[in-house]
Amino acid sequence: MSSLTEQIRAALADVKDPATGNRIVASGQLAGVVADDASQRAELVVHVISPGYPHQPELDAAIRTALAGLSLASLTIDWQLRVPFKPPRADLARLPTVKNVIAVAAGKGGVGKSTVSVNVAMALAGLGAKVGLLDADIYGPSVPKMLGAADSEATTAEDGGGISPARYRGMPVMSVEYFVEPGKAVIWRGPMIHKLLTQFLEDVQWGELDYLVVDLPPGTGDAQLSLCQLIPITGAIIVTTPQEVALIDVRKAIDMFGKLEVPVLGVAENMSLYCCPACGHKAEIFGAGGGRRLAQEFGVPLLAQIPLEPKVAYGGESGRPVVEDAPQGEVAKAFFELAAQAALAASVRSATGPKRSSLLRTVD
Repeated sequence: MSSLTEQIRAALADVKDPATGNRIVASGQLAGVVADDASQRAELVVHVISPGYPHQPELDAAIRTALAGLSLASLTIDWQLRVPFKPPRADLARLPTVKNVIAVAAGKGGVGKSTVSVNVAMALAGLGAKVGLLDADIYGPSVPKMLGAADSEATTAEDGGGISPARYRGMPVMSVEYFVEPGKAVIWRGPMIHKLLTQFLEDVQWGELDYLVVDLPPGTGDAQLSLCQLIPITGAIIVTTPQEVALIDVRKAIDMFGKLEVPVLGVAENMSLYCCPACGHKAEIFGAGGGRRLAQEFGVPLLAQIPLEPKVAYGGESGRPVVEDAPQGEVAKAFFELAAQAALAASVRSATGPKRSSLLRTVD
């Protein structure tokens, strides 16, 4: 007669992850089984593929249903995060310790792209992922301001082997802001931007990360092209506000990523609705439905609709992002939902999608 461990593995052989459709035994998501034949007690270790994984209750139910016929005295499931990734080609392996790169982009400035980048990165960290943040907005770096005082400043690594990034609440962060004189403009041509981004990718000691969130500059310029040529990007979050004047430029950004062969994970509609804290009146200051229309037009998910909230602006000015300062508030919950949905989309692509690639030609 087979052991209880073998019976459990056999019973779970056809159970699939709801997000990827992969069988949890064959894929290794069932990472461990400890079973006692005498007491009929079992403990499982099961990996979830993304932080804040929304299908965990569904997967839990499927596992328990599959094991119901074994009449176990007790069943304990230890859920652990293990983010999937696809190794890049050798010539693109500039970030060997980073599993996934998520770019945050916008067609134009003023839509809250950097705010989204900072809060998404901190939300992912809050959900248990290992996260780094690269401020690639060369001409308008604002990430350091939004994060407040650093635990440690960016400096030459102790072993002399590159750059040790700044750290905020334990999260590694790099920005051009650390290398320019305060108040001075960055006036660089494309080759200089390419060189700086190459250094940020190759020389910074990022450490083991599930996600590197990259805050791109607005528009469709040299920084976006350089980044996409240097490393394979798992996917991009497109940030917009609801009104048509923003959508005009956002469409160009989505078209750019299509030409650069970068998947769009979805759309984040920022400043979607204002709710007066005094009277509760709700107003659609920047129009309504733009993000949803854009997502439908390009066949991508609407990841979140983020309310217009004074606490967001205060958090950016004070160095305490809203997901940290007011985590139970409506806007923070929207950021956590955005982070979880974007991470899930990235993980599904890594677990099921085609081999990662990067643009090797120049886009005219």
